[in-house]
Amino acid sequence: MGRFGVAGIAALCGAFAAGPSLAVATGSPNSLILVYLSQLPLFIGGLWLGAGAAVLAGLTASLMLLAASNTMAALMFAALNVVPVILLVRQALLARTAAAGAVEWYPPGLLAVWLTGLGLTAIAIALLVLGGPDGMQTAVSETLAPALDRLFEENAPGRDELAGLLAMIMPGLVAASWMAMTLVNGTLAQGLLARVGASWRPSPALRALSLPMWFPVLPALAASATALGGTMRFLGINVMIVLTVPFCLAGLALLHAIAYRFSRPAVLLVVFYVLAGLFGWPLLLATFLGLIDTSFRLRRRLPLAQSLGGNK
Repeated sequence: MGRFGVAGIAALCGAFAAGPSLAVATGSPNSLILVYLSQLPLFIGGLWLGAGAAVLAGLTASLMLLAASNTMAALMFAALNVVPVILLVRQALLARTAAAGAVEWYPPGLLAVWLTGLGLTAIAIALLVLGGPDGMQTAVSETLAPALDRLFEENAPGRDELAGLLAMIMPGLVAASWMAMTLVNGTLAQGLLARVGASWRPSPALRALSLPMWFPVLPALAASATALGGTMRFLGINVMIVLTVPFCLAGLALLHAIAYRFSRPAVLLVVFYVLAGLFGWPLLLATFLGLIDTSFRLRRRLPLAQSLGGNK
């Protein structure tokens, strides 16, 4: 495909990415759910045609929002969607040639580390913009006040305690949900491209995901920070919430590795994901298993051939 073809497809991906946000900005609330898929066209362009295509798609989407809405909307879109997708696509497409001549792609575990870093960076930027933990908690409380007013009377028992708890944990919850959204969009894009034979790299197996050996230090430091109280407690709690995402992925990787030791792994995995969708607690179990596996390398005891990132 020539340069003009790549540029045209990338610009089209950018237009699709900006579409849901433009619809919401023009007063179409029915399009709000589609905003969560804004990253999907950007990932498709990047994982199909390279990081340069992701840059062009993101630039197109941001300029469309700037022209149709305002500078703040364009900057928010770029910060939440464009920049993360470009960074993750660039890393995902890194590869090297091994001694045997096989191509080793960037490991999925390190992509999870990058995603975690982006989530923590978002909290750090929000802290700087809002003037620290106190300013952030005040902003969250003011944002949640209308919803709490509809649920509780002004002096209802427990209202203030609930408001304080939500203000304490909301930054981490928002960052973790954004990370999950980014993960889903990237996985969907890679799956769609692989299905039609258009993906730049082969899809890595989830059971090959392995976090670095130093990663368990982070929850230990965050837990220690919560014991100090005050600002450190706020930071520690929200860092631990963000860390649940990569450790949940590591736990799911362990479960996939165990399932593939049986003759019908799909049955076991379907049962697990159905239970996770219905009740939620299996994902907490996966997070705990991910922490244990990362700390003690349980999968090394399983007789499985692993390929970090996939070979081609």
